[in-house]
Amino acid sequence: MSGRIVAVVPAFNEERSIGAVIREIRAFDPAMVVVVVDDHSSDGTAEAAEAEGAVVIRLPYNLGIGGAVQTGFKYAVREGFDTAVRLDGDGQHVAAELRRLLEPIARGEADIVTGSRFVGPAGSYRPPLARRLGIHWFANLVSVLTWRRVTDTTSGFQALNRRAIALFAVDYPTDYPEVEGTLLVLRSGLRLREVQVEMREREHGVSSITLVRSVYYVLKVTLALVVASLRSYKADREAVEAAGA
Repeated sequence: MSGRIVAVVPAFNEERSIGAVIREIRAFDPAMVVVVVDDHSSDGTAEAAEAEGAVVIRLPYNLGIGGAVQTGFKYAVREGFDTAVRLDGDGQHVAAELRRLLEPIARGEADIVTGSRFVGPAGSYRPPLARRLGIHWFANLVSVLTWRRVTDTTSGFQALNRRAIALFAVDYPTDYPEVEGTLLVLRSGLRLREVQVEMREREHGVSSITLVRSVYYVLKVTLALVVASLRSYKADREAVEAAGA
């Protein structure tokens, strides 16, 4: 694939897993620049990433996943990268699967490609029932709001071209951003593709999504999606057009 590629890896207290994530990305593509956005971790995440040779952006306070991811995309725009991939710092995303995400970008068939656990029958990912219901609820809701079938709006495993990078650098949801981000992509006129990928279960650390937070998450994001579907996306489309000029 021609052009410079950056891997954006948001991380919060992922000292035990971040080194393996970086090594796995390098095994897939040694030329890929790895940027770890340390979201004001209280452990040695930043030091572990630096020890592996990654570019580390240390946030002065915790911005949450949305702010950390957007910081990585702002870096990608500033440094003039042609393509970006996003993987989480907990090791759930399999770097070898990046080939499936990058191929539609290289062929010019999509602006953003999301690794989905449910787009095809071959996937082996089996989340708990409550999580699976939430994932399908959001996928169905976004599909209705955009008139476009999507299967995995909670996946943060993505590849993006310059147009998509530019969009997320100027506008990216801050709290549980992947679901609303899917709506943003489609309403801004970008071409979205989903491809089937394998993902791992979290090996280290503890998920921040508890039962109470899950209920709160579903209600909050549902309301945010409905409100977001009513707003104008003119400025977002202009950012996309400017990047493609």
